[in-house]
Amino acid sequence: MFGEYQIVLIFVLFIGLLGAGMSVPFAILLPALVYLYLQGGIAALHGLGITSWGSMDSYTLTSIPLFVLMAELLQRSGLGMRVYGGLSQLVRRVPGGLLQTNIAGCAVFAAVSGSSIATAASIGQVALPQLKARNYDPRLATGSLAAGGTLGILIPPSIAMIVYATFTETSVAKLFMAGIVPGIVLTLLFMAYLAVAAVLRPEIAPRERGELTRAMVLRALVDIVPFMLLIGGIMGAIYTGVATPTEAAGAGCLFALALALTFGSLPWRAFLDCLKSCTLTVANILFITYAAFIFSYAMSYGGVGEEVTQYIIGLNLSKLGFFFALLVLFTVLGALVESLGMIVITVPLLYPLLAKYGIDPVWFGIIVVLFIEMGQITPPIGINLFVIQSIARGKLSDVVVGTVPFHLLMFVLLGMLVAWPQLALWLPGQVSGR
Repeated sequence: MFGEYQIVLIFVLFIGLLGAGMSVPFAILLPALVYLYLQGGIAALHGLGITSWGSMDSYTLTSIPLFVLMAELLQRSGLGMRVYGGLSQLVRRVPGGLLQTNIAGCAVFAAVSGSSIATAASIGQVALPQLKARNYDPRLATGSLAAGGTLGILIPPSIAMIVYATFTETSVAKLFMAGIVPGIVLTLLFMAYLAVAAVLRPEIAPRERGELTRAMVLRALVDIVPFMLLIGGIMGAIYTGVATPTEAAGAGCLFALALALTFGSLPWRAFLDCLKSCTLTVANILFITYAAFIFSYAMSYGGVGEEVTQYIIGLNLSKLGFFFALLVLFTVLGALVESLGMIVITVPLLYPLLAKYGIDPVWFGIIVVLFIEMGQITPPIGINLFVIQSIARGKLSDVVVGTVPFHLLMFVLLGMLVAWPQLALWLPGQVSGR
């Protein structure tokens, strides 16, 4: 069987396994093993041992369980609800009301959780009952939460960025810094759209009544400031070089535990649930990463990376044409594969092409993360859609329709990043002195 047909067979097998409902790690791992066997028989499998060890022997990956545990502590202690309540007081006079709180709350929680699903689920559980009680438009309410949850991947710390850094040996700190400005810009775009929509159609977001007193503002700040100090401390330690991402995440866990015990409610049973949930989440993430390293080893063994690189170079695509090809690729994958799966499948093959087009790997990491964000709200696999629909107990079509404007705004940010790469690269350059 010719090599080209083998590659086609493997990718058909991969898509078929996903379509049949197989879990992503197994859908990646099984085709990789089949391809290895087709290429070299049993002898090709001899390298699996060292590849397995090398895939997990990574200091970068050790920060993932700590960031996940930190988010679990804050979520299960009820601090997420306090932050949402404080933000709802501060933005009550802004057109859009609690819809603005959805985006602001997601942005704040995203800066701790590093996960799109955790952000959408945490804020959604708190927000949706209040939005329903106040007769907010159900489509925009659920759409803003599903889209706001995607900020968990872009605003650091981001688990997706850590995984990208593992495959490309890019600085995690630089990736985190590169995500800050685009994350803020996307948050502001979302909030600006909600404000305009609320002004044009007041019925979608009823105005909050009552006076905003100084006491209410102070109480809101008490709810929010400890959370912001946690975020600022973690990011500051990483950016100034005082601590590595793993060390900062470890300190963040201790600070989060202190906040949970001081301002929230964290009985022993809830703490054990945090550990259990963290273990299951991290096991899933690391299993996907492990499967991806095996897949990457299989592709390398068969020389697929070199062939793909030479083929794309042979097309003589311009830089803009390359970006358009990426858009098509990630749009299709976003409808089929979850976020980490997109990274581990595409990045090892695309990374060698960056030098040819003069693309900065840090900037490319932000582009990949933005594409992944889009995939989180792209039917039929967009996981955030199902998370919010399960909480709202409404129609999935309402959630999908509600996310369309936010999806378009992500394309606006994508265009801005292509036109002005410094939107992502300016802050890392300032800190590194370049």
